[in-house]
Amino acid sequence: MQTSFPKNKIKVLILENIHTDAEQIFEREGYQIEVISSALSEEELCEKIQGVFIIGIRSKTHITRKVLEHADRLMAVGAFCIGTNQIDLKACAEQGVIVFNAPYSNTRSVVELALAEIIMLMRRIPYMTTGMHQGKWDKSAKGSYEIRSKKLGIIGYGNIGAQLSVLAEAAGMDVYYYDLVEKLALGNATKVDTLDELLAKVDVVTLHVDGRKENKMIFGEEQFKKMKPGSIFINLSRGFVVDIDALASHLESGHIAGAAVDVYPEEPKSNQEEFVSKLRGIPNVILTPHIGGSTQEAQKNIANYVPGMIIDYINTGNSFNSVNFPNLQLPALKNAHRLIHVHRNEPGIMAKINQILATSDANIVGQYLKTNEEIGYVITDVNKYSQAVLDELKSIEGTIRFRILY
Repeated sequence: MQTSFPKNKIKVLILENIHTDAEQIFEREGYQIEVISSALSEEELCEKIQGVFIIGIRSKTHITRKVLEHADRLMAVGAFCIGTNQIDLKACAEQGVIVFNAPYSNTRSVVELALAEIIMLMRRIPYMTTGMHQGKWDKSAKGSYEIRSKKLGIIGYGNIGAQLSVLAEAAGMDVYYYDLVEKLALGNATKVDTLDELLAKVDVVTLHVDGRKENKMIFGEEQFKKMKPGSIFINLSRGFVVDIDALASHLESGHIAGAAVDVYPEEPKSNQEEFVSKLRGIPNVILTPHIGGSTQEAQKNIANYVPGMIIDYINTGNSFNSVNFPNLQLPALKNAHRLIHVHRNEPGIMAKINQILATSDANIVGQYLKTNEEIGYVITDVNKYSQAVLDELKSIEGTIRFRILY
């Protein structure tokens, strides 16, 4: 009895100019592909999501609870970026929709931009180049410094912060970092115990924190005041973590000598919409349109990584590296049928699954369970089953999603 879903009926919707490698990988798997170059509004997506099994997005498209209510077939969301705050992860889990992102694929691109901007700002290049375009020849070393021997303060010592630490040290900087979680220092970097200690010590402050809601407005008037006069500020992490008004004020006063910002609390929804910010027009400020990870290498890496995770999940049930599912890394399926059961994390469901299988005379050749706060994820490999068994497993109270693999 063959009930596995035919691949040619799996519809994939790809939005927001994701690298064409992703489309080609899904096509090779035999899926139906639809590509839309722009982001979609909530209302547009509510209509478009119907019948879609897999959706690929970047940072502009929001997968909300309302969108998920219209998603009658959705199995997986691919975030072709690092951040997932544009996705309602809890609502996805409640509906058995797995989410994968690309936490490492654009790390090098962001790090290179950060290091380049540190050099540019320390040399006052944005100020100089603006003057040159206006016909002003201002040859002077005033306020221009090498980065060698300067102190770099990294807030958030994750993948990006740690790699920036290595490259900055190689360029001759003294690196200090602050993180809420205990992290191993790389090279000669020095961990500081408090944010205030870091701000008072360093010449350059760069933010590399994640998108958790607790990080909203973590850097504002109080933190800018504690930075050394004449220091540099960089934010390539999340737009909502910085008080832009406070940053603009300290730049205009000269307390902060320069800044580079790539992400903003409010961003245009398309390339046709005007960018509005109090940072516009301030000297020695580099403004970029959320392109920290936008290199050909990074986009290609992401386009190859995310589809692979999704396809592996559909073909084997492997949830390893997912954002919202319990992470299971599974062995290959051999000479058995794989039953995949996603359920609310409630007591007794595993026992009910095994009771149903025991009374059916099926032999369990492998079983794997992992839970998180929201859901339980059970993979059971059996030698045989019947339609009655499948119906019973689907009808267990608390079941979110059930499917079978061959």
